[in-house]
Amino acid sequence: MDTNPPADPGESGPEHTADDTADAFDDAVTRAVFSQAPVGLHVFDPDLRLVRVNTAASRIRDFPVDRMIGSTLGDLLRAFSADDPAPVERTVRQVLATGRPARDVVVRVRSRSKPPVAGVASASVFRLEDPEGRVLGVVSAVTDITARARAEAGLRLLNEAASLVGTTLDIFRTAEEFCRHAVPALADTVAVDVFDAVMRGQAPTAAAVEAGAALRRAGFLSRAADGVQGVPVIGELTEYQEGTPYREALATLAPRLVRRLRHDAAWLDATRTRHARIVAAGVHSMIVVPVRARGVVLGLATFHRWHNPVPFDRQDRLLAEQLTAHAALCLDNARLYGRERSVARIVRRGPRPATARTTSAVELAHVYLPAGAGGGWFDVIPLSGARVALVAGDTLGDTAGAHVGTGELRAVIEALSDLDLPPDEVLERVHDLTADSDLAGAATCLYVEYDPVTRICAAAGAGHPPPLLVHRDGTVETLDVVTGPPLGKGLAQYRSTARVLPEGAVLALRNEALRPDGVAGDDQEVLQERVRGALAAGPEGLQRACEAVAEALTPRQPAHDAYLLLARTQVLGPDRTRTWTLPHEPEVVGRARRLATRQAEEWGVGADVVDNTALIVSELVTNAVRYAQGPIQVRLIHADSSLTCEVTDGSNTAPHLRRALDTDESGRGLFITAQLSQRWGVRHAGRGKTIWAEQTLAE
Repeated sequence: MDTNPPADPGESGPEHTADDTADAFDDAVTRAVFSQAPVGLHVFDPDLRLVRVNTAASRIRDFPVDRMIGSTLGDLLRAFSADDPAPVERTVRQVLATGRPARDVVVRVRSRSKPPVAGVASASVFRLEDPEGRVLGVVSAVTDITARARAEAGLRLLNEAASLVGTTLDIFRTAEEFCRHAVPALADTVAVDVFDAVMRGQAPTAAAVEAGAALRRAGFLSRAADGVQGVPVIGELTEYQEGTPYREALATLAPRLVRRLRHDAAWLDATRTRHARIVAAGVHSMIVVPVRARGVVLGLATFHRWHNPVPFDRQDRLLAEQLTAHAALCLDNARLYGRERSVARIVRRGPRPATARTTSAVELAHVYLPAGAGGGWFDVIPLSGARVALVAGDTLGDTAGAHVGTGELRAVIEALSDLDLPPDEVLERVHDLTADSDLAGAATCLYVEYDPVTRICAAAGAGHPPPLLVHRDGTVETLDVVTGPPLGKGLAQYRSTARVLPEGAVLALRNEALRPDGVAGDDQEVLQERVRGALAAGPEGLQRACEAVAEALTPRQPAHDAYLLLARTQVLGPDRTRTWTLPHEPEVVGRARRLATRQAEEWGVGADVVDNTALIVSELVTNAVRYAQGPIQVRLIHADSSLTCEVTDGSNTAPHLRRALDTDESGRGLFITAQLSQRWGVRHAGRGKTIWAEQTLAE
């Protein structure tokens, strides 16, 4: 018989209280928050030591705080390279002390991985208390806002670029503003290179871009230090080799992102100064972006990171591309402005007037007959050793672009003349530079070089009429000049011809427009007869003779600007020049110095010039003895207001000017020469070279 009382119908198991239910719910909430919530939860005790962390927080793999239980808040911030951790720690301590929560505390950190990962977090901090009000610590709820922060920073950078980049219409200034805007916000070093044609207001041709034509450094900035220059320095030309990210970006016209730059990469050549600088700086990541606007490729923008350890990624590449696009428009505006300003100046003023400068080598006279069309021009360029270059040219066409090109052509020829190149080589180089310009095949040139010491005249022509030679007895002949193709057309096949001119002979240089009606361009006999007839009347003075000849040769209605340049050759005799040939031995240095000093004193050039001459000759002869073989020739030329020292040896190696260190025992010869003279240079011959130095004499 069952003696147990019947069970209560409402009884179903162990007894549960309301407190038990609440505790179970709290435990479930805690487990869910710490195991499933995407927000990072970090619990710190009253000493701000990390005691608990949820492992489900986003980016826990990049920032494994769960492995740092027991570390202080300061240790955590320093471990992940937080930017300015002191204010963050101070804010958390205020929450712990006052109980007032802190919201949206922004923390920027970097992971300890290789390569590191950058992150931005927004933290809300609350104090923990037990039911009795005792302070148990603080908890921080951390939200990853890296994507939002990067997007905001990128937009801010782009918006600021609109007002800070392109404030002027100057290419160099615009490139400088772009670099300053991108460093250090995006990169540690930024360089801007533009095609040389852009500097002249022109658009580079597709062939020039594909061939990797030379670019000129327009802007550079590094966070290393103010004033640090890159390779090349601003203003210098550079070329990028095949197989490099630079040429690949130009070839594809697409940005190149190098996330991890290996210093043993095949394209990094340590023998090249630029590449050696990249390796030495520790560059680990780079972006190369073509600079293009309005369908024109202007150059390249290069971004490097070496101070910021976080490598570039696709988002950085997109931002670099957007910044460069804005800068490209500003650079193209500067290019177009420069072109239009040059054209406007030329159209307003007309072609640059022809000039003729009388020198000790020639007596000059000229006539210029403007017809309002064409681009006829001539120049007289002093060369080393009292020599002179007579240059005549013509441009077929009357466009503003042709006038601009003519001015550039004359500037190039004048610059090449300073290199003491022979006439044929000058034309060959000008031909190559003209091949891709508006002047290709439309420009002619005649380059004549005269030496008043030897009376040798050397000439080469590029589709231009040869000069006439008028002898003292009145006879006229056409100087034998081998004429090659017009500049930029066909192959650059030019050849110099030379002959010794009689003293007092007159060279007559003209353009094709100065030709009488009905006379063919190659009918030299008729031209010679016209010139002979104009001079038969015996006009007094070279200028009157020039006007008479121009009148005899001028057509009734000139279709183009015409000109005539007469140059009467002069000779520097033994009283104005002295030459010594010395043996190749160390003792000749003192002898050369004594000979030069004695001659300079005889000419009465002044005590300072005498002393300088002695030192220049001593240094140059010393170099010849040390680095060359065979006899050494020393020549002094006293021409008008200058004294030129020349030392010729048998070596073809060109010297280089450098600054010697205080501890160096040599290497100061050319530096001293350059300091004592107004001009100096090197002139090469078939065998050997001549180093010359020119001093200006007081009037």
